[in-house]
Amino acid sequence: MNQDKAKSYNQFVAMLAIAKASLRSIFRSPSAVIFSFLFPIIFILVFGFLSSTAPVIRMVFAPASSTQNTLYKKLIEGNNLKILTQSEQKSMQDLEKGHITAIVNIKELSPVSYPRYTIELTTSTAAVDRIGILQSIIQKAIGEVDRDSISGKQTYAFIQKTTLPGRIYRTIDFILPGQLGFSLLSAGVFGVAFVFFNLRQTLVLKRFFATPIRKSFIVFGEGLGRIIFQLITAIVILGIGYFAFNFTLVNGWTTFAELLVLSLIGLLVFMGFGFIVSGLANSESAIPPFANLVTLPQFLLAGTFFQVDNFPIWLQPICRILPLTYLNEAMRNVAFEGAHLSDCLPQLKYLLIWGICLYAIAIKVFKWE
Repeated sequence: MNQDKAKSYNQFVAMLAIAKASLRSIFRSPSAVIFSFLFPIIFILVFGFLSSTAPVIRMVFAPASSTQNTLYKKLIEGNNLKILTQSEQKSMQDLEKGHITAIVNIKELSPVSYPRYTIELTTSTAAVDRIGILQSIIQKAIGEVDRDSISGKQTYAFIQKTTLPGRIYRTIDFILPGQLGFSLLSAGVFGVAFVFFNLRQTLVLKRFFATPIRKSFIVFGEGLGRIIFQLITAIVILGIGYFAFNFTLVNGWTTFAELLVLSLIGLLVFMGFGFIVSGLANSESAIPPFANLVTLPQFLLAGTFFQVDNFPIWLQPICRILPLTYLNEAMRNVAFEGAHLSDCLPQLKYLLIWGICLYAIAIKVFKWE
């Protein structure tokens, strides 16, 4: 009898049933779906956009530059050039800091004979990594004009370059503020979410209620511990960057102190995300997917590794609404450009708006038990 049942029992069907149940449980797990599908797709899309898009060259035309010529029209139509309109003084300041590649002045030599124009490029040593690309773009445009002209003519224009001394903008000057900002974001989201969820899950918060301490002081106490720890982390990161990699602190200790203040402001804002995640998560395994939905897009799109201008134009407005974008901008302005906190009011305004919105939501969804 038992042998007949064993023979009639289909092992293959049983195996398929187990596989079906296992597959169903995987798709019911948010962390499995997000880590297996969403994150790789996001990485592929972001780095695919970057690899298929040439670097964006920021430049300014001099006030006296000729604009009534074919070469000018070809340059302003170029997809890889970002033409800025600003004062001559601002252009010289940006040139020194490497924020723009060159000031371009197209001067007419002759209305009838060749060459008709000379292109004066004023650049700086801070833009040595991009001036070659700009020269190639201009030379290509000249070549297109030459091909369209009557055969036998000389070149339409030629380039003259002047290089001014500029402040050396090292890779560490861009990367370190981004990494510090992302460290603050991760600490504010993951740290707060896990801490308060575990306190609630283990009934520690419930035990706190049996004491005279107020709820607000429970939050402040836990938050203060997180803030102190993360400020120590910020000091270590800045110290390593300065002493080991010559990270630029334009005004010395003043810049260092202002970066710590920005770190504190950023952490307070990002902790709002953590309180929201803690309130929404029904289990500890649900925290990483929620937290990564907050941190990963900002890690990739908020100027942590790449300039926001390097992304496609349609993606840049999304990049510019993220709070980490404004914190990164403020930190780079303070560290490299010598700006002070009073100069970072536009970025601080957006961080304040984010903070108000986040804590308003956090109050609604936060759970004590």
